[in-house]
Amino acid sequence: MSKHQSLIGKPAPSITLLNYDGESFTLNPAEKALPIALFFYPKAGTYGCTKEACQFRDAIAEKDTFKAGKVEIIGISPDPVEKQKAFVEKNKLTYPVLSDTKGEAAKAYGVGKGMFGLADVARTTIIIDAKGNIRDTVEGTINYGAHSKFVTKWLDKLEAEQKAAAEPAPAAAVETPVTEALAEPAEVAA
Repeated sequence: MSKHQSLIGKPAPSITLLNYDGESFTLNPAEKALPIALFFYPKAGTYGCTKEACQFRDAIAEKDTFKAGKVEIIGISPDPVEKQKAFVEKNKLTYPVLSDTKGEAAKAYGVGKGMFGLADVARTTIIIDAKGNIRDTVEGTINYGAHSKFVTKWLDKLEAEQKAAAEPAPAAAVETPVTEALAEPAEVAA
C-alpha cells in the first residue's frame, strides 16, 4: 500500500504553496465544502504531464460535473513558479497549478517518487470529498489518461451520494390494525 492510500478515510491535510502566478495559495479542504481533485504530476511541459493537465482543462470546459462550484481541480508539481507559469500560459490551464519545490505537499499527501525513483514525484490523483476527507487515490505515472477518468467516476459517485443525502427519508408506512385479521375465525354452525 502506498503512503497516499493509507490516508483514505482521513481528513485531507491543509497546505500552502505558491500558485503559478507567484501568489500564495492555501488549501484547507474541510473549509471548501466541495469536492477537490488534487493531482500531482512529475514535470511541467513533458508529454504526459501536458496531456494530463490539458485533459483536466478540457473536462472543466466540457463536463457538467467539472464546472465551477461543483469541484476544484488543483495541479501540483515540484517545478518552480516560473516554469509553472509558462506551462499554464502555454496550455491555457484554468485552475490553480502549484509549485511544490520543497516537496511539502507531496510529503503531506504521501506521494513518493515515480518511475522507479527517476521522477521527483509520482503521477498521483487524490479525491477529497466536500467534508474534507480523502476518499480515494490513484497512481499511474505512465498512464496519464487514467486520472481524469478516475476523477469523473468519483465526481459522479459523490454527486449521487449528495443527492441521496438530500432526499427526504421515506415516510413511515401507516400501520393498519390487524387485530381483526388475527381474531379467531368464527365457528360456522352446521
